[in-house]
Amino acid sequence: MAESLIDRYLLGDPVSKPDVVASLLARRTTAPAAAAFYRAFEAIGARAADEAFVALRLVLAGREPSDAAVRRLRALGLVARACANGDRAGLRGVLERERALLADLPQDGEPVLASLGAAARAAYGREVTS
Repeated sequence: MAESLIDRYLLGDPVSKPDVVASLLARRTTAPAAAAFYRAFEAIGARAADEAFVALRLVLAGREPSDAAVRRLRALGLVARACANGDRAGLRGVLERERALLADLPQDGEPVLASLGAAARAAYGREVTS
């Protein structure tokens, strides 16, 4: 399923961006709101911004890809990815930059990467559940 491949990529699992694009183009949905995304992926492929994957993921979940929803999912993905990679500097940057969007995640003291990553993944899952 293309949705799970997008999720795995955005959450930092070892999935290549070109593989995600190929999967999306091979398994297109008929949802009218997704058509523009498919055309963009055909035109620019893996050079597409991750926000395009996030917005399409929301469309595939039957949700509106509003700027706030895209920014929130992108931030959750960045937290999960930083935690999975042990990237504390990247994690601090995301938490500082997107504090308001990530207010529901534990942010007191030095974060335990495994639990913060799990919390980000769980929140991401709730956001894309249709």
